[in-house]
Amino acid sequence: MKGKQLSIDKRKRREAYGFILPAFLYMLLVLGYPLIYNVFLSFKNVNVKNLTKGGSVFVGLQNYIELFQNDTFLLVIKNTFVFTIACLIFQFTIGFAFAIFFYQKFRLSGPIRGMVLVSYMMPMAVTGLLGKNIFSNLGLINNLLSKIGITGPEWLVNTSTALIAVIIMNCWVGIPFNMLLLISGLTSISGEVYESASIDGANWGQRFVFITLPMMKGSMLAVLMLGFIYTFRAFDLMYIMTAGGPLNSTDVLGTYSYMLSFTQFQFSKGSAVAMVLFVCLFIVGLFYLHLLSKEDD
Repeated sequence: MKGKQLSIDKRKRREAYGFILPAFLYMLLVLGYPLIYNVFLSFKNVNVKNLTKGGSVFVGLQNYIELFQNDTFLLVIKNTFVFTIACLIFQFTIGFAFAIFFYQKFRLSGPIRGMVLVSYMMPMAVTGLLGKNIFSNLGLINNLLSKIGITGPEWLVNTSTALIAVIIMNCWVGIPFNMLLLISGLTSISGEVYESASIDGANWGQRFVFITLPMMKGSMLAVLMLGFIYTFRAFDLMYIMTAGGPLNSTDVLGTYSYMLSFTQFQFSKGSAVAMVLFVCLFIVGLFYLHLLSKEDD
């Protein structure tokens, strides 16, 4: 009987591996090979001249050293973190407020929530083109400002306002995403807990601080980590709205890697920038897994 059970377990294990194998091969070919090739490429000197001839040489960490000695690259790293942190703050705060608002039961909550989700459902290319028109010199923002006697700035051609415009458009997309995930966290809290707290005399603020926030800790952590990953690797919105300009004021790691690789044809340096982006996200992923393991303990 025991031997029969072992054979059944072995067969089930083989079936499980059979289901996993196609996905594993797909990940290996589509993600694994480009990643490994990019690592080797970042340690070489590959440009448009020696790409086809195969005359590239191994330069070790030289590409990384030159990048971190480059003022433009340091500005790009600063832009990436400023963009990510600003978007996280506004997206999470406003998304959380919307989640609490739409969690309440009122008549038009469903239709209004659907209207809020329109921005999240739109392709990023459409959002970028929309943002480009909204923040143009004759766009919606400057038109509204002119009606109250204010001359709006040239948003997308001014180094002090271009990044602000991109942050606003990215928040417009990210707020519904945060709202959806946080609403799902709110629905997981039992209403009986709130009822018990109300009976004990807790007001709305006390219920929010001592019940909602502690019980949504896992959901909020997931939203923040996912938001950081999605925002940190942003590319399409910047590329469409400003193409990294003016004067690299909206360049982030994604757009800068693309520019080095496919505009300046410095493939190795572009790969090195991509590896810096990968390492940052990998560290954030490890930090998230560490926090999850602490939560489980």
